[in-house]
Amino acid sequence: MGKFLLVGAGGFIGSVLRYLASGYIQESMRTASFPYGTLAVNVLGCLVIGFLSQLAETRGMFTPETRALVFVGVLGGFTTFSTFSNETLNLLRDNEIFPALANLSAHILLGLGAVWLGRTLAYWVWR
Repeated sequence: MGKFLLVGAGGFIGSVLRYLASGYIQESMRTASFPYGTLAVNVLGCLVIGFLSQLAETRGMFTPETRALVFVGVLGGFTTFSTFSNETLNLLRDNEIFPALANLSAHILLGLGAVWLGRTLAYWVWR
């Protein structure tokens, strides 16, 4: 039962952080035609999970409880691939083919790149 509560608490924290960060970024871009806020949150979440997973795998830095809180809870609540999917489908539905493809490509390429960068940073910082 303890891990369920940790995941729930972490999910609450991650979701609130996602709401604040994506809203701020989207508002600062002053356009609603491209989901910049969601893109930024997903890339940041990928960077953080890459960094922390490298430490978890190579240094054993996280207990199972901490992993539940941080990886499943906070980062699971923070990254928003369900929102990303919905926004991409909405762009396609609105016949915004290029923005939909740009959104899809940017999330995949930047997300994978950020995970790689996070792992590389963790490797070099804690080697």
